[in-house]
Amino acid sequence: MEKRKCSFCGDAIELGTGTMFVKRDGTVFHFCSSKCEKNYRLGRIPRRTVWTEQGRAARKKA
Repeated sequence: MEKRKCSFCGDAIELGTGTMFVKRDGTVFHFCSSKCEKNYRLGRIPRRTVWTEQGRAARKKA
Protein backbone atom coordinates (compact mmCIF):
# COMPACT_ATOMS: atom_id res chain seq x y z
CA MET A 1 0.00 0.00 0.00
CA GLU A 2 1.13 3.48 -0.79
CA LYS A 3 1.31 6.11 1.94
CA ARG A 4 1.31 9.78 1.06
CA LYS A 5 3.08 12.62 2.80
CA CYS A 6 1.27 15.71 4.07
CA SER A 7 2.25 18.74 1.99
CA PHE A 8 2.29 21.00 5.05
CA CYS A 9 3.52 19.10 8.11
CA GLY A 10 5.29 16.14 6.48
CA ASP A 11 3.46 13.37 8.38
CA ALA A 12 2.44 10.13 6.66
CA ILE A 13 -1.18 9.88 5.49
CA GLU A 14 -2.86 6.48 5.35
CA LEU A 15 -4.98 5.61 2.35
CA GLY A 16 -8.61 6.68 2.66
CA THR A 17 -7.86 9.57 5.02
CA GLY A 18 -6.91 13.22 4.58
CA THR A 19 -7.88 15.68 1.87
CA MET A 20 -6.51 16.52 -1.54
CA PHE A 21 -6.34 20.10 -2.84
CA VAL A 22 -5.69 20.75 -6.54
CA LYS A 23 -4.76 24.22 -7.75
CA ARG A 24 -5.84 25.51 -11.15
CA ASP A 25 -2.35 24.97 -12.55
CA GLY A 26 -2.55 21.26 -11.69
CA THR A 27 -0.41 21.29 -8.54
CA VAL A 28 -1.66 18.68 -6.06
CA PHE A 29 -1.43 19.07 -2.27
CA HIS A 30 -2.30 16.35 0.24
CA PHE A 31 -3.25 17.30 3.80
CA CYS A 32 -3.49 14.95 6.78
CA SER A 33 -5.85 17.17 8.79
CA SER A 34 -7.94 20.30 8.62
CA LYS A 35 -5.30 21.97 10.83
CA CYS A 36 -2.70 21.59 8.07
CA GLU A 37 -5.11 22.64 5.34
CA LYS A 38 -6.19 25.79 7.20
CA ASN A 39 -2.59 26.78 7.97
CA TYR A 40 -1.73 26.40 4.26
CA ARG A 41 -4.72 28.48 3.17
CA LEU A 42 -3.75 31.20 5.68
CA GLY A 43 -0.42 31.45 3.85
CA ARG A 44 1.72 30.15 6.70
CA ILE A 45 5.15 28.82 5.85
CA PRO A 46 5.96 25.32 7.22
CA ARG A 47 9.55 26.32 8.03
CA ARG A 48 8.29 28.95 10.48
CA THR A 49 5.71 26.69 12.11
CA VAL A 50 7.23 24.91 15.13
CA TRP A 51 5.27 21.62 14.96
CA THR A 52 6.00 20.75 11.30
CA GLU A 53 8.80 18.53 10.01
CA GLN A 54 10.45 21.49 8.26
CA GLY A 55 10.04 23.66 11.35
CA ARG A 56 11.82 21.11 13.54
CA ALA A 57 14.61 20.78 10.97
CA ALA A 58 15.03 24.58 10.78
CA ARG A 59 15.48 24.69 14.57
CA LYS A 60 17.70 21.54 14.52
CA LYS A 61 15.39 19.79 17.00
CA ALA A 62 14.87 16.50 15.20
